[in-house]
Amino acid sequence: MAKILIIEDDEEVREYLESVLSRAGYQCLSAHNGKAGVDLFMTNPTDLVITDIIMPEKDGIETIMDLRRKNSSLKVIAISGGGRAEPENYLRSATLLGANRTMKKPFTNEEMLSAIRELLDD
Repeated sequence: MAKILIIEDDEEVREYLESVLSRAGYQCLSAHNGKAGVDLFMTNPTDLVITDIIMPEKDGIETIMDLRRKNSSLKVIAISGGGRAEPENYLRSATLLGANRTMKKPFTNEEMLSAIRELLDD
């Protein structure tokens, strides 16, 4: 069973992802911001990370860079609903800095599960 770390500051989105992924058979860990997520990854590495981009303490871009330094082959999905700019701008930056996939919120369960399956099958 693959282990996935969800890093998302919005509690509802985080719990939603945990529920969808758990029902699909994945083991889930979660963190409420990038700093907590990187700390959790260091003590409990996962097969894949899903991270929001706009978060307090450490944003998703910094989080992706930190995780890449720790594990260059880690699979990463960046998600964003936007902030001061359009989500596509943040997601483009995430791709340039190491995200394997990006997804604009809102996304469907199947879109997320399909992206996870593709990345974990590589």
